[in-house]
Amino acid sequence: MADAWWDPNGKFRPLHRLNPVRIAYVRDRVTDHFGRDPLAPQSFEHLELLDVGCGGGLLSEPMARLGAAVTGIDAGEKTIRVAEIHARRLNLDIDYRCALPEDLVRENRTFDVVLNMEVVEHVADLDAFLEACARLLKPGGAMVVATLNRTLKSLALAKIGAEYILRWLPVGTHDWRKFVRPSELTAGLRRHRVDVLDVKGMTFNPLTDRWSLTRDVDVNYVVFGTKR
Repeated sequence: MADAWWDPNGKFRPLHRLNPVRIAYVRDRVTDHFGRDPLAPQSFEHLELLDVGCGGGLLSEPMARLGAAVTGIDAGEKTIRVAEIHARRLNLDIDYRCALPEDLVRENRTFDVVLNMEVVEHVADLDAFLEACARLLKPGGAMVVATLNRTLKSLALAKIGAEYILRWLPVGTHDWRKFVRPSELTAGLRRHRVDVLDVKGMTFNPLTDRWSLTRDVDVNYVVFGTKR
């Protein structure tokens, strides 16, 4: 399974194609917020970072290479084992745990940066999830959330197209009714003292097989916020 997660042409290919855009966005927003050089090899040094829903570690590992002290949590025990195996192969020191955000809240953990990438569209109680993640963020800390908008366009492309036509994802991966509009996400974060400062769309070009940041938030989008 570890090899499957990290095979760029395997069943997780969509995440591999999206990953460079996600990494660049996180790096640029976080370094700007904390006054760091985005081109420095260890630009996240001394920052404690939490990757919520880390999966096999596709985002946790680049964050660790940037110098962050990374904790990666996921609800899937097998997935966490995959992440641990791959990190050990590369001698990366990442604290992977099979846990929910609420588990870390009970431990009074806090972080400089909290990442919620492609997670909120899967949770049962969005407000409770956002509250827990906000409580894990230090005052002045930064949060990045990437998810799917609830539009007819996203129903056609991200649900029907990705799962039934292109077969990028297993059928049933997403429930379109749980997709979150930017206004809903912004309001939910604000209730828990996280102010959204930036919203960008992430758009796939099938001709170039590449993702890019755009103004089009109709399907995939990412937001950056800071805690009051």
